[in-house]
Amino acid sequence: MGRQLPPGVPVPDELLLDPEATLQICRSFIRAQFAATGAARAILGISGGIDSALVAHLLADALGPERIVGVIMPYATSAATSRADALQVVEKLGCAVEEVPITAAVDSMISALPDGGATTPIRRGNIAARARMTALYDRSALHRGLVAGTGNKTEYLIGYTTLHGDAACAFNPIGDLYKSQVRLLAAHLGVPEQIITKAPSADLWPGQTDESEGGFDYPTLDRILLRLVDRRQSVAETAAEGFDLSLVERVRGMVLASEFKRLLPPIASIGTPNRSIDHLRNASAS
Repeated sequence: MGRQLPPGVPVPDELLLDPEATLQICRSFIRAQFAATGAARAILGISGGIDSALVAHLLADALGPERIVGVIMPYATSAATSRADALQVVEKLGCAVEEVPITAAVDSMISALPDGGATTPIRRGNIAARARMTALYDRSALHRGLVAGTGNKTEYLIGYTTLHGDAACAFNPIGDLYKSQVRLLAAHLGVPEQIITKAPSADLWPGQTDESEGGFDYPTLDRILLRLVDRRQSVAETAAEGFDLSLVERVRGMVLASEFKRLLPPIASIGTPNRSIDHLRNASAS
């Protein structure tokens, strides 16, 4: 507890947080989800990346490792280091682990598509993400569990997430933490250093990294998002603080274009528009 970030892993000053206070919030949040639902276990996809590693540590802290089922779901092109890092996390925590290879399911789906031979890496990655979530929800039915989300605030805001894939979950303890803050809390909880320091990657193809694909670095991206979203600054105000104007405009565009991913699907109001069920909670059985 209370560990410092490894060298070369920066957290901007304006994104610093109190790790112990944040841990207490996450702990209370997780316990409340399980108290409300009566679920027996947390089901968690373990990718070998920092986000799922942090969520695994948070779940172990809040519930105990005996109530966690970590699921490793490799595809044919997944890096061998991803599986090794995922196994290190579950072995360190003492969680149950299941391995569900998804290559056959994903390739079968691709081959069934009319243009399956032309599927791009991004489309293949989306199919893989949805195959993984199918596996997680099947495991949740088997173990009477809740699927834990592992997406961070940065990913949600720029739309770097797959609907009905990695975005699907029953609850998410890190969805309000920027990537830089994920790194800070991960170091505090003792997530293995090689997971904290390695380049974030969705493992879509060999050598792929989030930052090289997106054309940004996470500390800068987080600082821009903090200003545009949390502080409600304009593009001009944010650029005036020394950020590249074209990058700020691009980040704003990503946030706006991906808004639909952060909302429930809109429903046409045919009858009464009131969808609240509060009256059912307050009414007696009679």
